[in-house]
Amino acid sequence: MPKVVFITGASSGIGKAIGLHLHERGYTVFGSSRNPLKYTGSIPFSLLKLDVTKPETITEAVAQIIDKAGKIDVLVNNAGVGITGPIEETPTDEIRNAFEINFYGPLHVIKAVLPQMRKQQSGHIINVTSIAGYMGLPYRGIYSATKAALEITTEAYRMETKQFGIKMTNIAPGDFATNIASGRYHAPVLENSPYKNAYGATLEMMNTHVDAGNDPIDMAEAVQKIIETKHPKIHYKVGAVLQKFSIVLKRVLPDKTYERMVMKHYKL
Repeated sequence: MPKVVFITGASSGIGKAIGLHLHERGYTVFGSSRNPLKYTGSIPFSLLKLDVTKPETITEAVAQIIDKAGKIDVLVNNAGVGITGPIEETPTDEIRNAFEINFYGPLHVIKAVLPQMRKQQSGHIINVTSIAGYMGLPYRGIYSATKAALEITTEAYRMETKQFGIKMTNIAPGDFATNIASGRYHAPVLENSPYKNAYGATLEMMNTHVDAGNDPIDMAEAVQKIIETKHPKIHYKVGAVLQKFSIVLKRVLPDKTYERMVMKHYKL
């Protein structure tokens, strides 16, 4: 009997790539989108209406999957939003929104699927975080913080749910060629801002990195391997070698040396 996989944020980018890849390999895939009707006919797997900031839509989507498939073997918590800007100039409402989607949202979805997974005495939750969550990056500090929060929470959650036969894993992508840059919140580059030149140049560099990023199929293949691994690791990283190596450098270099390296990279 094929495994049932539930992927949030599956109408585009990494989520869509994972959904298509698993669907083509015989998995029963349910994706989610805030506006599934927009994608009718263009996506071959089921797409349910869900907004991670609205728990009632999550409960409804999970109930639909259980009603149709009778189980949920894997949850891929992929829905997320980008946010850039000088922290001082980023509106508090936008900071809250980023945490609502990138941190509280996945927690809501986990909470909704756990009763079914406990009942099954099996299940695997894969949280899509980010390599940016391993370090504070200039003008991406809030995004880094949301993903770091999910990384650490997963470590704790994993230990709490192991007794029920449930696995939990983080997978941290680097830059991938997706539409995240067009969908992210950019604090405007203000004419009279003391950050104008540095932020403007960094924003341009970040968008270039995303446009030149890896193919999302790399993430899809990595997720399949994790699903099919009997004893998965806690943390996985997927992306360019240098991006993954930056995590190792942060671990071994003195803090100020690493900070100088990051600032040099961003020409700050």
